[in-house]
Amino acid sequence: MSGSAPPAAEADWSQGWYAPARRCPSPNFGPRPAGVDIDLAVIHSISLPPGVYGGDAIERLFTNRLNWDAHPYFQQIRGLEVSAHFLLRRNGELLQFVSCDERAWHAGRSSWRGRDNCNDFSIGIELEGLEGHSFAAGQYRRLARLLRALARRYPLLHATGHEDIAPGRKHDPGAGFSWPLLARLSGWPLEGRALHIRP
Repeated sequence: MSGSAPPAAEADWSQGWYAPARRCPSPNFGPRPAGVDIDLAVIHSISLPPGVYGGDAIERLFTNRLNWDAHPYFQQIRGLEVSAHFLLRRNGELLQFVSCDERAWHAGRSSWRGRDNCNDFSIGIELEGLEGHSFAAGQYRRLARLLRALARRYPLLHATGHEDIAPGRKHDPGAGFSWPLLARLSGWPLEGRALHIRP
């Protein structure tokens, strides 16, 4: 991990794990390239099955414990091995699956401002929700706090949506996500659908 954090920020972190989040380790991760700056946060949305909230299906998916026969939709994603660093549930609960120092498998084929393979230099944050639908007010508040904590620990420059690093292939978090609200809560300016965290 490139960059250093002030002592006040270090208290919340241990080897890339964020103390306020419930730790739920995923096997779906790998090392980041040497010397990479972790300077992008990618906002996703997920619900399993789509549009169904609550339960432990997302947690089971990210930890390779999902029963593929538990719902017909799961057959479409059978065998999928994915993860994100964080999941923010609609009730505000925050889970962490991968150390932020490691490379989670959340972005897939992607590019941001001329750099491919966004997993290498980004932190993936999943919001429990459905693309195109609205999100809970508490999710925005908790997301803003998480982003501020990440920016104190890592050299983040921007936060943007999955749809903006994989246009045409992905559509989350979608039109129901309010970037202006997140900008107000975080105190960072908005450039299109990206928060500008540092000059």
